[in-house]
Amino acid sequence: MGVWSTAMTSLRSRSARILGPSLVIAALGCSSTPHTASPPSEAPAPTTATATPPAPATKGAPSAAASADQAFEAFAQRFLDGYLQRAPADATQIGDHRFDGMWPDLSEQGQASTRKWLEDTRTALGKLSRDGLSEQNQIDAAILDDRLRSSMYSIDELKTPERDPVSYTNLIGEGLDPLVTRNFGTLEQRMTSLLGRLDGIPALVMVAKQRLGHPAKIQTETAIQQNKGLIALVETQLAAQFAKVPARQRELTEAAKRAATALHDFQHFLEAELLARSDGSFRIGRERFAKKLAFSLGDDIDPDKVAADARALLTQTQAEMVDTAKQIWADDKLGKLPKLDTADQRKAFVKQVLDHVAKDHPTNQTILADAKRWLDKATAFVREKDLVRVPDEPVAVIEMPEYRRGVAVAYCDSSGPLEATPETFYTISPTPASWDKQRAESFYREYNQSMLAELSIHEAMPGHYLQLMHNNRFKSKIRAVFSSGPFVEGWAVYGEWLMAEKGFGGPKVKLQRQKMVLRLTANAILDHDIHAGDMDEKAALALMKNEAFQEDGEAVGKWNRARLSSAQLTTYFYGFSELLKLRHAAETQPGFSERAYHDRLLSWGSPSMKYVRQLVAKH
Repeated sequence: MGVWSTAMTSLRSRSARILGPSLVIAALGCSSTPHTASPPSEAPAPTTATATPPAPATKGAPSAAASADQAFEAFAQRFLDGYLQRAPADATQIGDHRFDGMWPDLSEQGQASTRKWLEDTRTALGKLSRDGLSEQNQIDAAILDDRLRSSMYSIDELKTPERDPVSYTNLIGEGLDPLVTRNFGTLEQRMTSLLGRLDGIPALVMVAKQRLGHPAKIQTETAIQQNKGLIALVETQLAAQFAKVPARQRELTEAAKRAATALHDFQHFLEAELLARSDGSFRIGRERFAKKLAFSLGDDIDPDKVAADARALLTQTQAEMVDTAKQIWADDKLGKLPKLDTADQRKAFVKQVLDHVAKDHPTNQTILADAKRWLDKATAFVREKDLVRVPDEPVAVIEMPEYRRGVAVAYCDSSGPLEATPETFYTISPTPASWDKQRAESFYREYNQSMLAELSIHEAMPGHYLQLMHNNRFKSKIRAVFSSGPFVEGWAVYGEWLMAEKGFGGPKVKLQRQKMVLRLTANAILDHDIHAGDMDEKAALALMKNEAFQEDGEAVGKWNRARLSSAQLTTYFYGFSELLKLRHAAETQPGFSERAYHDRLLSWGSPSMKYVRQLVAKH
């Protein structure tokens, strides 16, 4: 989430900025130099508006007696050093703070340098013998190759710095946010880094103005709104942080003024120049979508089949919701069942029951306590059923700061995998103070008590928080830094399925889970039909509102998100469906133990599904 604007929260795509659509999503690394190949060569350090980041220490070639694993791990570490040097904002996000005052070099020359470094690294990786590697390092070597290919594809074909102004507003927001919202290092160190990044904003804006060509109108409109949030952040909201370091307050204030001037200039450029020529298409097209989706999912897939499978699950879930709704109707003694002969009658019935469930919802006064209660219940349930190892590491339930409110009622907010002092929060949102009573009531009908239970499962137990704590025990940095989105999101959705199967929360929570399945299947269909087809707004809204029971405001927001992103909305459905296939196959084996299966599944970090299938088959 970003301090700069709640509008930023739905666009967490660092991915295509520096090293490609998947290279940044999650990862830590193995590392360094093989005795059979040179280490990845270091291209010149990225140009920044501040100091040049220090070059990684040069490591000598391993001795002839060094094992293949040691050689690969040295190679991988050297790659990570080069990667983090070239992507300093991403380095901050994942917990490496050597480059916290820097920005990446997004100029044409900077990207050409990065492109050559990626290609040289992949060539060197290809010369490294994998025959003697352990099973896990063989997978990490394959993951590294996948990421390098993905990054080169992004630079060569997606050309985000030329086509998407949102990539710049996202980058600036995400580069500033952790320096003012996290507690790593000392306050003085963070403010020194913030000074460097503020001073670097004018150069970054200059690159954006030079490179942006003909984006889609929705992208420029979104960047205009986001940049307003950045201006507010720099001009007013950061002052409270500056006051905490009196010795640096003056120079921080002056740097903020220079940054604000540059952002105002960017605002004028966006509104007066770029918007007029924003005649590009938001659709990336079938061919690009197929390639990008394969990289995003980390798997060999047929995009049309993925979309068809999503449609099939949507239809199946709609039928299952009728049965769940009948149970709630009977339990709550709602009277005689209405006629359910036609599809329209069945949809109307489910919608009626969803509206009934929504009446029991939190308020601004109860939301934090309600979330703690659901998290405690879910944790006790997981332990009682012995579903998976419950982490010892704490998760704090906190109230979402005012500046982050208004998009989602809850999210799991965790520090990066390289952070020396990790922090994990299950963050709960009252509505923004500016909302009127009617808007707040509508928000809480959507995020009712049963949905809050569902979100507590997805975001915390046994979803993201639990999976992350298991993930952090796996030794591979490559696997930690470049974790698979489909696996991470797929596990959280699988956790919802698992808890519903065991009866947690009864039929009302189950109905909300089924509604979430409709949402993730609709997401995958939108992703495919918009970018590999010609789906328009009318068809998209009809899908979400008529088939997935989404409210109008939610559906309009998702239509915007689907046009601003590509090959990301499919990850939830794909990861869940693949994990469910593996589970159904595993439980047919003699001696199947649910706890042992889940602990083993989570013990390998967060690899792509093709590697998960490989590991499950062998173990």
